[in-house]
Amino acid sequence: MTVSTNQERPASGAGSAPSVAVCLAYFMVIVDTTVVTVALPALRADLRAGLSGQQWVVDSYLLMLAALLLCGGALADRAGARRVFQCGLAVFVLASAGCGLAPNVGTLVFARFLQGVGAAAAVPASLALLRAEFPDAAARARAFGVWGGIAGVAAAAGPVLGGVLVNTMSWRAVFLVNLPIGLAAMVLTARCVPAPPPRPRHLDLPAQAVAVLALTALTFALIEGGRYGPSPRVMLAALVFLAATGGFLAMQRGARDPVLPLGLFRNATFAGGNAVGLLINFGFYGELFVLNLYFQQVLGYSASRAGVALLPQMGVVAAGSALSGRFSARTGSPRPTMLVGLIVGGGGLFGLIVAAPDVRYPVLAIPLAAAGFGMSFTMPAATTAVLDAVSADRAGLAAGVLNAARQVGGVIGVAVLGALVAATGPAVISGFRVAVAIAGAAFWLAAAVAAGTVARDRSARRSLTGSRPADS
Repeated sequence: MTVSTNQERPASGAGSAPSVAVCLAYFMVIVDTTVVTVALPALRADLRAGLSGQQWVVDSYLLMLAALLLCGGALADRAGARRVFQCGLAVFVLASAGCGLAPNVGTLVFARFLQGVGAAAAVPASLALLRAEFPDAAARARAFGVWGGIAGVAAAAGPVLGGVLVNTMSWRAVFLVNLPIGLAAMVLTARCVPAPPPRPRHLDLPAQAVAVLALTALTFALIEGGRYGPSPRVMLAALVFLAATGGFLAMQRGARDPVLPLGLFRNATFAGGNAVGLLINFGFYGELFVLNLYFQQVLGYSASRAGVALLPQMGVVAAGSALSGRFSARTGSPRPTMLVGLIVGGGGLFGLIVAAPDVRYPVLAIPLAAAGFGMSFTMPAATTAVLDAVSADRAGLAAGVLNAARQVGGVIGVAVLGALVAATGPAVISGFRVAVAIAGAAFWLAAAVAAGTVARDRSARRSLTGSRPADS
């Protein structure tokens, strides 16, 4: 079936079977970025996982998702979006089964790596499938809006769903629940989703391998450095990171069809928007990791109660995302929206410094809501800024770069902020306070970056994108 099939039938709505298949899969992928956090104490007790093991359980998934997103988009173009989408889902489902059956931490981390590989293939392909399903621009915009909203709903649902599954069944159910969801998405895709024709696209596999090596070495150095200090293997990982990063940049400068066109970063708005994406995910996902340790290890909350305790933060995500677009439309630029969101979100994270073993939960609710609102209010505006900063034919690539930058920020945030929190004892409180302060500082640093780089109005952004050197 080709794209022309779409033109022969009535225009599909956002609730059509193809949209449901794509959004169901995307929901599952995003849920897995947050659902596991509330399961960590139960997992720790069952598998005897230390703090670094828990960090790897979270970061291994984010790491592969970050490192392979751009490759996944190129692969979807070359091999066909539906085929890559189905293969990505199959890998994700099988890896989820491996996570749920893992006998030890090492096996679980390896299965989480494979989950990230499957997700990195499925996410870019899902956008290509939606684009083919909705040839009409207005219908496609609505479909993309629903697709983006799914991320907020999934991120908010993750901790609550995880808490319920851990309390009623086991931490293993957090992963095994993906099997029926993933299989349903695969069946719907096979029956209802048209296959857009593949397009020739170069796959720079050596560069991708070097990028994965660089990010893995960085993650190892940060996580194990927090555990062992500057040991020989930590220093070796740091050197591997530096060498691999240098090699990747050199390969991109000379590549015919680079994975990451470095010329894009000559545009200040593009570079600044991606820096904002990295910094806010650093703060948000790092804070989410240590917050669950605080709720369950210090306050003694059950997994389900910890998930509910996160509702003030996660529950405002959908509202913040919706208001962000309206506010940007009124101001005529995403810049004011980003500044408001980052300042409010950073203030909320700093407000969590009041955490203590005897603190009353309502004292934490307002800072939690402010942090969640700031994150969700900022991200749509940052996405708009980045996409407006490139020409239309580079929009998909720009979106991929931004998503990769965000996932890298999440990987580093969990590694760095998690290392500040001791596994047990009173040091959890002091480490937690330092961690949320750093997270708040990351938000306010992002505000400074946005103020200094993001164009003030649409006409200025258009003049920037009209310059080919910044876009090549």
